[in-house]
Amino acid sequence: MLKVLSATQAEEWDSIVRSFNNYDTYWLNGYSRAFQIHGDGDPLLFYYERNNTRGINVVMKRDVALDSRFSGLIPENMYYDFSSPYGYGGWLIEGDETAALFKDYENWVKKNGIISEFVRFHPVIKNHEKVSDLYVIVKLGEVVHMDLASPGIIWSNLTSKNRNMIRKAIKNGVKIYNGRYPQVYETFRNIYNNTMREDSADPYYYFSQDFYQSLLNDLPYNSQVFFAVKKGLVIASSVILMANGYMNYHLSGNDKQFNTYAPTNLLLYEAALWGCFNGYKSFYLGGGLGSGNDSLFKFKKAFNRGELNHFFIGKKIFDQQKYDMLVKLRNKDIIDGYFPQYRA
Repeated sequence: MLKVLSATQAEEWDSIVRSFNNYDTYWLNGYSRAFQIHGDGDPLLFYYERNNTRGINVVMKRDVALDSRFSGLIPENMYYDFSSPYGYGGWLIEGDETAALFKDYENWVKKNGIISEFVRFHPVIKNHEKVSDLYVIVKLGEVVHMDLASPGIIWSNLTSKNRNMIRKAIKNGVKIYNGRYPQVYETFRNIYNNTMREDSADPYYYFSQDFYQSLLNDLPYNSQVFFAVKKGLVIASSVILMANGYMNYHLSGNDKQFNTYAPTNLLLYEAALWGCFNGYKSFYLGGGLGSGNDSLFKFKKAFNRGELNHFFIGKKIFDQQKYDMLVKLRNKDIIDGYFPQYRA
């Protein structure tokens, strides 16, 4: 049996997700609702159950015609595709009889005009491993997570330079706090937006007040803000997601004039300790921009001396004829390796 739930069925959606052993925040209804507000599409939860096999997949259903690059070229409500919500997603599967699951899923998407699907698999859960026969799996760069088994393990996994930066922040009077109330999300939004402007970020990475209001109200037990304060001034801040033993470093910003005090180093260390004392097992930090081995990746790597995970993506074309038609409409702007190519 394959069941499809919409964003309005929040209680049933989350009840299903929380019945799975390995779920994380990215599969919860409130998470995808925030990105629906951001304009990323309409959230759907696919739930499959037959015999001893169960599976869930969260997707954002997107009307290709609403992409500005197709304005006036194709009609609305005819060509759709799927993408994982911003962050991670893909199938979580319990059991081994996946052939029937994939058959029912492909039948549904083809009947409902879905042309392609793009998946960002969870690097800690490693849920790409059970779907290699459904998607084209691509291995990208290394990513960093922290083992939260004990305060001693957290500290031992820090590089010596990172430990010194944390000591420096403490010596200079930086304090870390955390909470989840409207004012702290608004403070985060201001710091984050300033950071995005300084980094000349793409407009996509600016989120509205309604987006943060959704994180506050729709993820009441799964999101909060950690912030670094010096002399009463918030100088760095991060939105952290947490569920089912997993913590995730989601969004972050800082006032760069205070970087010399290493507030983000201390913030991540204190957040990891908070996670350890509250029963979380891992704290996912992510990788560099575009999965690159850049300064951001090196900063994160300073929190884990051990083995790193990799980031995997998945690609699937359900309707090759329509896919090729859309690519042809965009043939002057194609970027090699981008998927789906018609959105490059």
